[in-house]
Amino acid sequence: MRSFLFLALLGLSLALPGTAAADDRPVILVLGDSLSAGYGLRPGEGWVSLLGRRLDAQGYEYRVVNASVSGETTVGGLERLPRALKLHRPAVVLIELGGNDGLRGLPVVELEANLASMVEQSREAGARVVLTGIRIPTNYGPRYTDEFFAVYASLADRYGVALVPFFLERVALRDDMFQDDGIHPAPEAQPVLLDNVWPVLEPLLGR
Repeated sequence: MRSFLFLALLGLSLALPGTAAADDRPVILVLGDSLSAGYGLRPGEGWVSLLGRRLDAQGYEYRVVNASVSGETTVGGLERLPRALKLHRPAVVLIELGGNDGLRGLPVVELEANLASMVEQSREAGARVVLTGIRIPTNYGPRYTDEFFAVYASLADRYGVALVPFFLERVALRDDMFQDDGIHPAPEAQPVLLDNVWPVLEPLLGR
């Protein structure tokens, strides 16, 4: 009788919501700002959501975790990264940060140090890293803008990590690709952002 009750309860527990087996697919962790958090978009419209669907459609056994937060800076990303690494144990970490630092005029040396620390921590955790290059407006002059943008290629070369040269390629100069605020990419831009990332990310994935 006890054996029967145990099996009955076990079967019931397996049928209850929330008791499904854990998803043990390797994780792609996206650590970004509003460009990756999907600001102003409906659920499922952002490029990170499109990435998850493309992975499934092409037979890649990966799970995407979007740890992006609107308004995030490299300082905030650096603070949040250790917990995200411990919680998700990602196989790949994609870092899309820096735009908000540039808008605040963060010294380039601090941007570089923060991004370098994120790269180092991710690699120490066993993850492959993708950096996405960010260009900013020339509010603080062309010298600052150029030095800011050069940080991404410099870090990718120093650490031998993958680089998306310019995340907003084929989007940045098109008004029709932005929401009414002129800052955040519109739904029409999201497949383009994914296509900018995909050729760099895909070689890092094992089927």
